[in-house]
Amino acid sequence: MNLDFETNYNIYMEHQRKLTEGNPYADFAIHPGKYYEHPFRIFGNLWYVGNKTVCCHLLDTGDGLLLFDSAAYEQAPLLIQAIWEAGFNPADVRWMIHAHAHVDHIGGAMLFSDMFGTKQYLGAPDAKMMREHPGKTFIYDSHFDFTQPYHVDVEINDGDALTFGNTTIHFVLVPGHTEGCLCSFFDVTDGTQTKRVGYFGGYGFITLDKDYLTYCGDSELKMRQTFMSSLKKVRNEPVDILIGNHPIDNDTLGKHAYMQEHPGENPFIDSTAFQRKMDDVAKRLQKLLDEN
Repeated sequence: MNLDFETNYNIYMEHQRKLTEGNPYADFAIHPGKYYEHPFRIFGNLWYVGNKTVCCHLLDTGDGLLLFDSAAYEQAPLLIQAIWEAGFNPADVRWMIHAHAHVDHIGGAMLFSDMFGTKQYLGAPDAKMMREHPGKTFIYDSHFDFTQPYHVDVEINDGDALTFGNTTIHFVLVPGHTEGCLCSFFDVTDGTQTKRVGYFGGYGFITLDKDYLTYCGDSELKMRQTFMSSLKKVRNEPVDILIGNHPIDNDTLGKHAYMQEHPGENPFIDSTAFQRKMDDVAKRLQKLLDEN
């Protein structure tokens, strides 16, 4: 045992300084509780259990819980608390589906698998990416030195329809943000009405950056056009409820605030929101295509 306490502390603090210096996300790791969001019901058996920066959604299938995404590694305790606060037991999460394999969305995967035996699902191209090129998950931005890629139990392919309890989810691969990004469609119910949910799993353009794509071997920037094709591929799907990958995607928290101020109204139910979102992202993407 090295008992040179002061030296050990200084080495530790220097390591921490290097991790946090100039990193706008460092506060997520240092003060994760600041980003806690109280869970709430979106509609029927669909709940929001994410935080202020990253979305997670809980689906009660009648035969176990299904979780879409698990936030960042340092935010896993927030997710556990949110599930409890919503009135559920985290141990009942039987399935976890990650819309894409970036570090800010896959943080709870290993924890849930190890503690509860949760089965992990991921788009097949992203599962391959995590095996062969784990650096593309940005895992080094986890703020935790022992972070590792997690084991994927089921790889999802384009057109798959998988049943979880009383719910069948239809999957479409929508490469763009990542090669294995998923778009999911499924029904939710409050016992009287049934609504169709649409979840496009990643809108960010960070992975469309010219330097990033060139480094990844796509010097012709073909992934940008692939992303556009993905948006068009699902644009006309009938959707009643759009859920986001980050709260900013669909104003998740703003809509919840509206629900609290206007009992009986639900702004999440909007049959035009999914199409409008696809059009908005396509418009911004077209500008990027035109500029380069």
